[in-house]
Amino acid sequence: MTIQEQIRQKAQEYRDYTAVNLSKMIKAKSYSGKEEEVCRVISSLCGEAGFDEVYFDGLGSVIGRVGNGPKKIAFDAHIDTVEVGDPGQWNFDPFAGEIREGRVWGRGAADQKGGAASMITAGRILKELGYDGIFTVYFTFTVMEEDCDGMCWKYLIEEEKLVPDYVVSTEPTSLRLHRGHRGRMEIEVRLKGISSHGSAPERGVSAAYKAARAALAIEKLNDDLKPDSDNFLGKGTVVVSQIQVQGPSQCAVPDQAMLYLDRRLTWGEDADLAMSQVKKYVAEAVGDSEDEISVVMPFYAKTGWKNKEYGQELYFPTWKFPESHKLVQGGVAGYKALFQKDPVIDKWTFSTNCVATSGRHNIPAIGFGPGDEHEAHAPNESNRIDDLEICAAFYAMLPYSLQNSMQQ
Repeated sequence: MTIQEQIRQKAQEYRDYTAVNLSKMIKAKSYSGKEEEVCRVISSLCGEAGFDEVYFDGLGSVIGRVGNGPKKIAFDAHIDTVEVGDPGQWNFDPFAGEIREGRVWGRGAADQKGGAASMITAGRILKELGYDGIFTVYFTFTVMEEDCDGMCWKYLIEEEKLVPDYVVSTEPTSLRLHRGHRGRMEIEVRLKGISSHGSAPERGVSAAYKAARAALAIEKLNDDLKPDSDNFLGKGTVVVSQIQVQGPSQCAVPDQAMLYLDRRLTWGEDADLAMSQVKKYVAEAVGDSEDEISVVMPFYAKTGWKNKEYGQELYFPTWKFPESHKLVQGGVAGYKALFQKDPVIDKWTFSTNCVATSGRHNIPAIGFGPGDEHEAHAPNESNRIDDLEICAAFYAMLPYSLQNSMQQ
């Protein structure tokens, strides 16, 4: 029996095991910074699966290891989730982890504990096959991604010195092979007016009206943004996500305004470019000089469940790798060996931890994950058990197929 046949057989054999493990993770509520319970569940599951090493890093992420080769490949799943939102929009308990109708149901099923469950099964398969190839295979179950994507990997690389040669994100891809996504950043714009009594607004300069004109300028900027040269990632975008206005009283012309922007960055765009564009468009719209307008990138800091505070600026660089890259081709080869067809090669719309591994540190990455992107952050979230099985097989197969691709 070939290695791919053995892997497919074992992934099918462990189909229910993978679904039950996902159910266990869903039952362990894990909002960002409060992931201790699910991290301990995952650590226990990795130990039971026979991993060679399992430990917590300084922020609280779970790091599992199989093998001891000279090259490093890391499979990553963030295991924190967003909150439930309006509970009235859920048709079931979001933390019950129900298994029915060929799916596992609950908050985090797709985004993205499903990938984590398939990773554990893949590690078990590799151990049972006696994997001794050129890779040390890391399985990273990372924290605080929903609050600040990539910060967990910034910490792993820069503080813990875990620097893989290749990364596989297991965020949901609908079983497509992803090779990039747009970056993003958050931008804060502050404008000043001059207050006056509300009975005589002509004596003042309204920061509220400036904010309104600035918001329309951002709408125009969004329309003017262009796609990357090969149109793989598409155009960058920018949207006003919050507006705050204040003044001395409710009976006064407001003298301060703040606009918060979500900026998505295509290939070739970076933080300096994005902020200069905002300053230019807003200055022209409100009639101030660029020096009078404050355009800054906010800083994020948070204390995780291990009581370690860490932070970074809210900038998440764009990344993509060509279809000809050996990691992409290794993924194609592994998928084809398992399923006798080529995968669909695509990209994410949203952002992942690869903004740190690949956008910031230029480590080659691909994505392949169970479930659908549109399930992320939505009520009645679920994941297909078929997808869990396929992904477990793919993750176990990739170290073999990538080694073969590198040696050709």
